[in-house]
Amino acid sequence: MSAQNVITTPPLEPTGPIPGSAGGQDKSGPRRRTQGQRSAKDGLRLGNILTTLVLSVGAIIMIAPLAWTFSTSLKTKDGVFELPPQWIPDPFVWENYARIWTAGPLLSGIQNSLIVACSVTIVGSLTSALAAFAFAKMRMPFKNVLFLGLLSGLMIPFPTLMIPQFTIFASIGWVDTLLPLIVPGVFGNIIMIFFLRQFLNSVPDSIVEAARIDGASYLQIFWTLIMPAIRPALAAQFILWFMAVWNDYLAPIIYLNSPGTQTLQLVIANFNAQYAIQTDYPLIMAASFIALLPVLIVFIVFQRQIIESIALSGSKG
Repeated sequence: MSAQNVITTPPLEPTGPIPGSAGGQDKSGPRRRTQGQRSAKDGLRLGNILTTLVLSVGAIIMIAPLAWTFSTSLKTKDGVFELPPQWIPDPFVWENYARIWTAGPLLSGIQNSLIVACSVTIVGSLTSALAAFAFAKMRMPFKNVLFLGLLSGLMIPFPTLMIPQFTIFASIGWVDTLLPLIVPGVFGNIIMIFFLRQFLNSVPDSIVEAARIDGASYLQIFWTLIMPAIRPALAAQFILWFMAVWNDYLAPIIYLNSPGTQTLQLVIANFNAQYAIQTDYPLIMAASFIALLPVLIVFIVFQRQIIESIALSGSKG
């Protein structure tokens, strides 16, 4: 057969995608993944919006009493009873904040409350931290038994201790002084000791043992290693304790009689008894708003430590 009679056929070209090639892959998979990611983002966005709305409503509910107290303190006597209630006073009566200083011993009440609250919380927080360190990291005989005995004191209600404590303090001449309010608190707070001990349990014992091998005393270990570690938790407990001591009414009314020794809560209670009859609620609200400021200032100062304490507790949990 000659070369001229050879018939050559052209190669066949594929008319569709070759199986297994890139063009033959199913494009619905990436599309489905994209739609799933988009729906997940939309769900997350909706959850954030709902969370923001709920938190905003809660914030308004929490702030409303404080805003109403400040608003009432700037009103006239008749403006308090206006209907519908006015959130923005008209006119603003700033003289109410000038009258409270002459209407009663408010300044001495603030001084006494600051003396009691600062001395108890500062010294008591230090002794509580030392006790928590001892219960958590030091080796002592019957340590757990002593700690359980300390916790059992929480089950004793204060009314059962009022009469014995008053008898003891009266026999040594401490009645109508600030000492019955200060001295018991400087030895520590059981709740703070428990909280700080649980917080210190997460600190490795090897750190304390290594410091002891290097020759450090327990006080040096406490100040250089333990105190920086428990600072957020200590700040959170400090604020709670400061609020409790600042707002305490039962103990001061038992021991304090003369106006010069009364704390701020007793002064405000006397304001309420004296001026509520005269319907002078703006004066009472002005004194109450002044009483809120120290707690608010303490919270603003220590709010960073509180957030750190919550974050550390959440990460350890």
